[in-house]
This record gives sequence, structure tokens and C-alpha cells, in this order.
Amino acid sequence: MGDPSIAGERTMTSALRIDAADLELDEIEQHLAATGVPRFHGRQIFQWIYRRGVTDFDEMTDLGRELRAGLATHMAVNTPTVAKQERSIDGTTKFLLELADGNLIESVFIPDTPSQTFCLSTQVGCAMKCAFCLTARMGIIRNLTAGEIVGQVRVLLRELQMLGQRFNIVLMGMGEPLHNYDATMKALRILGDTHGLAVSPRRVTLSTVGVLPALERLASEPFMPNLAISLHSTTEDQRDRLVPINRKYGLQDLLDACRRFPLKRRNRITFEYVLLDNVNDTPQDARRLVKLLNGIKAKVNLLPLNAAPGIPFERPSDDRVNRFAEILADHHVTVSVRRSRGRDIRAACGQLITESTRSSTPGQRLATRMETVDSRQSAVDGHSR
Repeated sequence: MGDPSIAGERTMTSALRIDAADLELDEIEQHLAATGVPRFHGRQIFQWIYRRGVTDFDEMTDLGRELRAGLATHMAVNTPTVAKQERSIDGTTKFLLELADGNLIESVFIPDTPSQTFCLSTQVGCAMKCAFCLTARMGIIRNLTAGEIVGQVRVLLRELQMLGQRFNIVLMGMGEPLHNYDATMKALRILGDTHGLAVSPRRVTLSTVGVLPALERLASEPFMPNLAISLHSTTEDQRDRLVPINRKYGLQDLLDACRRFPLKRRNRITFEYVLLDNVNDTPQDARRLVKLLNGIKAKVNLLPLNAAPGIPFERPSDDRVNRFAEILADHHVTVSVRRSRGRDIRAACGQLITESTRSSTPGQRLATRMETVDSRQSAVDGHSR
């Protein structure tokens, strides 16, 4: 076992170094210039990190040996580490990633969608408290940095051997992206930089429950991702119960903001609607949804609930799901029903939850205990059959 004092010194040294993974290209260039290094080396470093997946300065061979040695003393490229990897029977892969402070997050790779898709987290946990979401049981532990958000992409590209391939991004993992606005948008700028991964805004979808001040800021961003609104209800009272932030930013205010949101000619806002058995899945709900979306360039993505221990709702029958979708389609609303991916490894929407290596929230402990009980009961049921 290593000397803990040496390990502590290494941690302290790493903490004192600038994290290049958390910097946009111009910030790297400014940092180099401030230390007397020509700015153009910043572009070289940026390309090594994002185009070639190299994080060790000593391997950046088009930099001079003296420069590489100097960079290693005051700069680092921090990267989440893979704590666990699980593969679903449908090919979906869930990555449990450990951050530098020991906190854990989850990222998901969804193949053949028809494009390859990375589902990223923006927070450790979530503060939105949506009643049907297992991640909400964690509560909020902290925001991710821009470098930690982008770091998930770098890890997935490396682990899946996809460097150089095209992929889509959905900000639909743990956390509410607009609750961590500045870091989220900085991460998207880093990902979109043409000297790096050059991810087009058209290949990025940001999902939000509707944090209105941040949504209004998003409307003026140069990097404009596709927008998905987590709606889940057709009345104020019901949404208050299912999506508590509605008590602060109401349904009608959210829809009015969507009507004002700038869209390109062919773009639409996606409205995500989790169907809960005998709660929000009635024909009356479907008809109200048609009226609510009147005047908005919209498409609706129906998500039959991914049931989980600790969630007090059930998945509706296929007949109820199909009836809901038919009513929307009959009223000329573009609608799709999402086929859940990775349910067997709890990688589907609303199922991401981690147990922190440092400390856990009461919600985490409850959800983990209930998941354990459910797993044991499933084993008993399977044995009895």
C-alpha cells in the first residue's frame, strides 16, 4: 500500500494545476500567453485532447520537449474514471464514472438510434424532485463543471473506440441542464469548437423541465441546441404534483416562453410526456395536450413510465399508450412513442441513480434499499416459477 502522505501531495499538486479540460480554446491560449508561451500552441493542445484523445502532455509530440515538461508542472487534463460499465441486452451501455472528488455520475451510450447517442449528466443528482424520476430521489449534491460534462464524452469516445466518428448528444442524464446553466453552455461551446470535436448544435438536444429565466437566456445563445421540454401534464394542479418546479414557473408561462423561443424553419420543440397509468394518460389529457400546443411548432415524444422501486406510479398498458398517441395524431400533432433502451440495467430515462463513495442523501439510501429489496423479490419470484 502506498504512502498516504505521498498520495496527498500528488492530490494537492494536481489541484493546484490549471485543468485544461475545463477551458475553452481561447482560455487555453490566454493562459499560455500569460506564461510567455505563444498562443498557437493552445490550438495544438486542444486538438490533441479532443481529436486524438491524448491527455498526457509528454505524448503531444509536435510540442517541444521543454514546453511539454513545463506544461506538466502547471496544467493537467482531468478526466473522469470508469468505476463500472454495464451492457444491456439491447446494446445500450451505462458507464458509472468517478469524479476527482469521489462523487459518481452516470452516462449512457445508446447505439443505433439511428445515430450513435451519448446521454450526458450535468449534475450529481437533481434538485427538480419530479415525482416519477428515480434520479430525483438522490436530491442535488453538486453541479458538474464544464470539464466534467465534456469529460463524459471523452471517456465514452475512448471506451467505445469511437474517436473520429459522428455521434449525437442528449443532455438527459442526471440533473437539470438549465439549473447548471453556465457550465452546461460552456461545455457545449467546447464540444462545438471546430478545432476539436466540432459537434454541431443540430446533433445536441437539451432537455429541461422549464427553468424559465435560464430558458430565456438560452434563446439568445449562439450555440443553439435542439430543445426538449419535459411537460408530463396538461393541468397546472397536476403538474404542480408531478413536476414541483411548476409551482414557481407555471405551465402557461412555460408554454408562452416556448411560443417565443426562436426556431429555425424546419425545427420543432420536442415535448416529452411520461405516461403514468391512470394519472395523466386519459383521452381527456390527450385532447388538452392538443389545445395546449396550439400555435407552437411542436412534436410530442411519449414515454411510457420506466417503473422503478420507490416510484409510486405504474406503466400504462400498450392499449392506453396507443390510444393517447392516436388522439394526438388525429389532431395533426406529430407524435412518437419512445422505445425504452437499457431498462434491464437501469439506464432508461428517469432510472439513473448512484451511491456516492463519500456520502449519500436520504433519497439515495432509500432508493438503493428499495432496489435491493426489489432485486431480491425478483430472484424469489424467478425461483418460484
